[in-house]
Amino acid sequence: MAESAIANTVLPEWDLSDLYPGPESPQLRDALAELERQATGFEASFQGKVGALTGDQLGQAVRVFEQIEELAGRIGSYAGLYYVTRLDNAETARFSQGIQERLTDISAHLLFFTLEINRIEDATFDALMASPVLNHYRPWLDEVRLFREHQLSDEAEHLLHDKSVSGRSAWARLFDETIAGLRFQVDGESLTEEQVLGLLSDKDAGLRRKAAEALTEVFGKNIRLFALVMNTLVKDKEVEDRWRKYATPAASRHLANQVEPEVVDALVSAARDAYPRLSHRYYALKARWMGVERLNFWDRNAPLPEHDDAHIPWEQATSTVIEAYRAFSPKLADVAHPFFANNWIDAPVKPGKQGGAFAHPTVPSAHPYLLLNYQGKTRDVTTLAHELGHGVHQVLAGPRGALMAGTPLTLAETASVFGEMLTFQALLAQTTDPVRRKVMLASKVEDMINTVVRQTAFHTFEEKVHAERRTGELTPQRLGEIWMGVQADSLGPAIELTDAYRDYWCYIPHFIHTPFYVYAYAFGDCLVNSLYAVYQQQPEGFEDKYLDMLRAGGTKRHKELLAPFGLDASDPAFWQKGLSMISAMIDELESL
Repeated sequence: MAESAIANTVLPEWDLSDLYPGPESPQLRDALAELERQATGFEASFQGKVGALTGDQLGQAVRVFEQIEELAGRIGSYAGLYYVTRLDNAETARFSQGIQERLTDISAHLLFFTLEINRIEDATFDALMASPVLNHYRPWLDEVRLFREHQLSDEAEHLLHDKSVSGRSAWARLFDETIAGLRFQVDGESLTEEQVLGLLSDKDAGLRRKAAEALTEVFGKNIRLFALVMNTLVKDKEVEDRWRKYATPAASRHLANQVEPEVVDALVSAARDAYPRLSHRYYALKARWMGVERLNFWDRNAPLPEHDDAHIPWEQATSTVIEAYRAFSPKLADVAHPFFANNWIDAPVKPGKQGGAFAHPTVPSAHPYLLLNYQGKTRDVTTLAHELGHGVHQVLAGPRGALMAGTPLTLAETASVFGEMLTFQALLAQTTDPVRRKVMLASKVEDMINTVVRQTAFHTFEEKVHAERRTGELTPQRLGEIWMGVQADSLGPAIELTDAYRDYWCYIPHFIHTPFYVYAYAFGDCLVNSLYAVYQQQPEGFEDKYLDMLRAGGTKRHKELLAPFGLDASDPAFWQKGLSMISAMIDELESL
């Protein structure tokens, strides 16, 4: 357990022993040896023979492959989770890198399998699907075969695989460890990135300004390094995309998300068109509440003057979220309870720990883990609700197995954003004070703007950077110009964007780790807004359909999953429904 620097309350730290007892444990050492034995045995049994297997034989081979992937996933999950709370520890970094390199070497023995599956002709593949053993894995096989036309020669695929640890992964590690090592001086205190970003929503206007000045100073000193990381990774992606013949920089992400490019285009277009009636209108309203003509950029997430800045104890946050889940579905709350009872959450802010928050699914034979940086703010409570949504989704989908439990990024945000909405609506229903209602609505609108508008702007930034990088390296100045342009468009004239904001693109991890991830947040938020509207209109039977959707894991696509609710994300009007919920909340705020 650890102490919170905010309120002296004890916050949970995760216990990774459900995966392995420790980095030097015999169990981990034996698992690596067993993984290598299984992988080399699989290679000896099936390499060069996949195309000649019967349906049952191929189904059995996939089953063995899944078991190997499960073991590899357990080992990799342990190393990754152990590392992210100790990014400033050289020995931990060495351990994590060593595991990653070992896993890359071992998984090279498995690379042939999907390559050979993709060489099976369509007619033969369809005939093989008559086997119930193989047909069980149809969703995974269909996903594998989506990439057939972008597959390279076996030699090229092996080269890219082997070089990944010294290429993309190494640059991502440099980014992570650099961010974790930065310190920001505010009023004589040396703060981590997570701590100083948290000050941007502090009630003290002077403290918010000092936090922004500290961010600007430190980002500026390190911007050449961050620009080099960005340029290198964008170029690396452009080279691989060219070899694989992807039409656009985002094409591979769309394929992995199993979403049609035109659906994403419709979402992005609808969100951009909505900027004036969402972010532009809201921030003008907030500026009036704050008594200014324009908000400084560091005041964008400032609490309203009426906001109660009281610290929310961890116990109160957990009970609030669990009860909101329980009011909707006792079954969902029962799935959520073990996260708190069994140390599956790492909550405190501490030096060397990765910023932000995430839910890691690990493997179906274990359980997910949640990483938070809890500081007792209202947004920390909604972040808990969000990550817990991911966690229960991952638990419910676990029985689908290691190959089919995971969902595309666009659907992965469904349960998380829905969990946030449940928590918000539960709190709102308990509020009778009009001032408190105004504060709560404003906070929710800001969260939704950050999810839909801000993430859409991030997507636009990525599009522009990836397109322009094809003609040459972008200077830090140019990256800043692109950033300032998309931010001005999305936030509107009520936000004062000075040159001090120019380098704030540099700390966004999704640009580094998962290019074009960000539109999934807007996708998920609009989807959940529409889903929640269905729940409000027809609550009877909704719980069972919702839980079935989560249990499906990665076995169904967005059209299949949304059909029981009468929703269709390929309909351009679908996105307007989601955006209209945000607009309606701003309407209410204007009336208040």
